[in-house]
Amino acid sequence: MNEEPARRPTADPSSIDSFFMAGFECSSHRRADGVRLDLIRATSHDTHASGDYRRCAELGLRTIRDGLRWHLIETAPGVFDWSSWMSVIEAAQAAGVQVIWDIFHYGSPDHVDQGGPGFFEAYVRFAAEAVRVHRLATGVAPLVCPINEISFFAWAVEVGYFPRVGQNKRGWFKRHLVRAAIAGVRAMREAEPSCRFIWAEPLIHIAPRNRSRAERRPAENARQGQFEAYDMLVGRAEPELGGSEDLVDVIGLNFYPHNQWYLNGPTIPMGHHEYRALSEMLVEVDERYKKPMFIAETGAEGSGRPAWLHYVCDEVRDAMSLGAPIQGICLYPVTAYPGWDNSRHAEVGLFSTIHADGSRTLHKPLADELERQRGLFEAFEKEPAGAI
Repeated sequence: MNEEPARRPTADPSSIDSFFMAGFECSSHRRADGVRLDLIRATSHDTHASGDYRRCAELGLRTIRDGLRWHLIETAPGVFDWSSWMSVIEAAQAAGVQVIWDIFHYGSPDHVDQGGPGFFEAYVRFAAEAVRVHRLATGVAPLVCPINEISFFAWAVEVGYFPRVGQNKRGWFKRHLVRAAIAGVRAMREAEPSCRFIWAEPLIHIAPRNRSRAERRPAENARQGQFEAYDMLVGRAEPELGGSEDLVDVIGLNFYPHNQWYLNGPTIPMGHHEYRALSEMLVEVDERYKKPMFIAETGAEGSGRPAWLHYVCDEVRDAMSLGAPIQGICLYPVTAYPGWDNSRHAEVGLFSTIHADGSRTLHKPLADELERQRGLFEAFEKEPAGAI
């Protein structure tokens, strides 16, 4: 007797609208040397959001990742100027795109000490007010990423890549961010019960430099560290922080060419025997959390862009064929941008920097690969479940 094959998972239409998405770099933190970054301004997305969203929509990228610039909005404790966000919300409405808003993308106002006791109150107040403002402006509840990349954020502070704040104790700042994120979600949900919470955390692999037990164990411990933030958020680790399963609606995973490395060593190149297939990594996350997932960030630089998208899409289809409920892939950043550390020109994504006439040049090789992959996913969805 033939058994009925398992049904292929489908996306929840109430969360993410389009499978292929675009993300705008919106980091606004201070570097370790004190320089404030504002990538929305540096890429001219602040003044060209309308055209940017329209270009994305024309390519079928109708769901967008974008962010609030907290340092511009809260001009003094409890004093908010939402104009920098309102113009972007209006642009999104005009273009007919759905936006997942990063509430806190590393940068906060200078009057907020990210490691101090007042951080919780400040973040919670800002987050709750933001969802109220979105409801008043649009009539709908927002999709939000409460705190972007808690794991990377905590690492950057602990090693001094971002300014050091709070206690000089390993793991302290990660718990500090998780506690704030949990309180923020509770406050946003109270202000707007229909909010959906979509997160973004790095997806990594760490391999031992040799196969000795002394190397394998710490490498695996380091690799497992990538799950700490999600485990805390859903209440599986350190439940005293207040986590619970309902705080995470969608698991976001950020994956780049440099996301695999040797323990205390260099990056593992694709094709090397220690390089782990992305599909295996996605299936592991699915088995661990059993929640909808998406690739929240992915992309390569220069001529490697089309080949990287090809690889990621092939691996995502493999993972989906094994039952992983993947809702989409976000090209991130979708525009070229100046590097954090030295403002070097990074040619990434589909679009160039802004030209004098307000246009952006389209990177046709990546656009062509995107269209090819869209066709492959459409064909994939039409195949009988279990055919792959």
